[in-house]
Amino acid sequence: MIDLTTPSLLFSAISLILLAYTNRFLAYTNVIRTLVEKHHKEKDPRDIAQIANLRKRLSLIRAMQIFGITSLLLCVVAMFFVYISIQIIAAWIFGVALLSLAVSLGLCIWEINISVRALDIHLKELSCK
Repeated sequence: MIDLTTPSLLFSAISLILLAYTNRFLAYTNVIRTLVEKHHKEKDPRDIAQIANLRKRLSLIRAMQIFGITSLLLCVVAMFFVYISIQIIAAWIFGVALLSLAVSLGLCIWEINISVRALDIHLKELSCK
């Protein structure tokens, strides 16, 4: 049995996660703008691979945000069904909200691993010089 406070407990957590995702997105936009400017000046072929990597990471961040927002929206819908006393539907919707949040966090792990591998390549380049 869930009550109104159960789905609402996720509001602050999901909000903080979405803020972190937005900060990652904004950081990548700055990196991309700098990289594009650099590529227009220097035409370094390695920039193309980095741009492809960043494109994939941006796609993951978009998916992370979509699943996070979906989770938040489903929590609101679950609260509505609790409010109108339809507990079974509320519980199922809240379960889907939790799954959506789990998918968002799983995508976050995937994106972080890609980011770490990209940074590791840069560190290896430095250590070879």
